[in-house]
Amino acid sequence: MPTVKNNDFSINTIIGPNTNIQGDLETGGFTRIDGSIRGNVYAKGRVVIGEKARMRSNISGTAITIGGVVYGNVIASESLVILSTALVLGDIITRRIQADEGCLIHGKVSVCAEETQWSRALSEYKDAQGVKSVLPVFAKSHGSN
Repeated sequence: MPTVKNNDFSINTIIGPNTNIQGDLETGGFTRIDGSIRGNVYAKGRVVIGEKARMRSNISGTAITIGGVVYGNVIASESLVILSTALVLGDIITRRIQADEGCLIHGKVSVCAEETQWSRALSEYKDAQGVKSVLPVFAKSHGSN
């Protein structure tokens, strides 16, 4: 499988305005989202979330730029830019971050410059996600209403 170069700016996937997706999305390169997604986004390259985008998603990619609304966690393995028009309601894990004046972030922000910090933050995130995924099953099997 070819690797995505950092300077590759050709867009492989576009989710246009007035497009609504329900379900997970996996992309292989640069992804531009201007519509609405209710499902997780896994990109092997850059992700740009436009100002009009509305997402109820966990998002992972290399370099992510957010201009719209994201209700979910964001993992950017290289860098994250949060524009002044953005609202992020969720936790963030990245190696570098730029947050423009006027943006809103509500969640835990982890900026991990060193590889050991990055690995530990990802491991803790994955452990927490694993616990969250079994809680509804546990509650149901123990008679919680």
